[in-house]
Amino acid sequence: MLRHDKKAFIKFFSIYFGSVALLILISGHFYYVEQKKEFLKDENFEMLDYARMYKTKKPKQNTDITYTIKKMNIPNFNISNFEIKKDYFIKYIPHNWIDEYMIIKKPKNSFDKKISTLIYNIIFYQILLLLIFASISYFLSKMALKPMHEAVMRLDNFSKDLIHDINTPITSILLNMKLLKKDKNFATNKYLDRISQNVKDIHSLNSNLTILLKENSLNIQMVDIFKVINNIIELYQKKYPYINFQVLNIEYFANINEDAFRQIISNLISNASKYSAIDKKAFVKIYMNKDILYIKDNGLGIKNPSSVFQRNYKEHESGHGIGLDISKRLCDAMNIKIDVKSRENEGSEFSLKFI
Repeated sequence: MLRHDKKAFIKFFSIYFGSVALLILISGHFYYVEQKKEFLKDENFEMLDYARMYKTKKPKQNTDITYTIKKMNIPNFNISNFEIKKDYFIKYIPHNWIDEYMIIKKPKNSFDKKISTLIYNIIFYQILLLLIFASISYFLSKMALKPMHEAVMRLDNFSKDLIHDINTPITSILLNMKLLKKDKNFATNKYLDRISQNVKDIHSLNSNLTILLKENSLNIQMVDIFKVINNIIELYQKKYPYINFQVLNIEYFANINEDAFRQIISNLISNASKYSAIDKKAFVKIYMNKDILYIKDNGLGIKNPSSVFQRNYKEHESGHGIGLDISKRLCDAMNIKIDVKSRENEGSEFSLKFI
């Protein structure tokens, strides 16, 4: 099951099963309350029946009910009186018309046993019902998400085919552009430069999308991240010779997908280089502190750092607003926490925390 399938499945299952579970638990509570009332009514009735049998000179045998006759004044007496003490029930019955009352006591042992049995049965049947409805919720969720899964798979396959087919003409255009640049007649042609830059942007976007399509099936393994970083820096050093690239050369192995990590670092270094400060000594520092990788620059900075990972968000005309969104998604797929701190006209600092 793909990652987005899992998220949709968990949400659907949680909503459906959560609603049913809540209904089962509420029903169990109300059933308990009603049954407890019935048990108390039975206790009250048994004590009344005992008093009735006593007055007819036919006291009940084999009962744990006791009584005493006591003269007392009970204002506003109500025959429905029934008190629940810690260890027993108590009820007052008029004995004669000279303020004498029959005080009937009944231990709560049998009542407490009934309540314990009731609670055990309710819990047992609630767990049984929850397991049954959990199974039903699971199969209903799978069935409900099956059409969506099939549609997503068709879209993924179409996207993969499309990106693969686009890659061939892009590569061909880039190759021909290099050949044209060698021709003196086109070497300084500004229109050709614009076309070349646009093709490079399309190639970069195509690379991002190619890696993104693998986000749900990344092959994770131990990789020396600085070996990957140094390979990328070599390429950008040639492209941006005026930038001082500073890399802390250490060995640090992390559980990542090398291609996905390479794309993340390429996106971050590309942005740092592209928006570097021209009027001062530009630098890009890459270093490690504990389990956090930092990529720091002194470029133009970001106006709204909290929005930078949102799709289609961009602050410059030259960007596509997709590179950092893809980087964030790839980081999430590899359990890397990505964050950014930035101040406009002072620079940015991206951090990658390996969890």
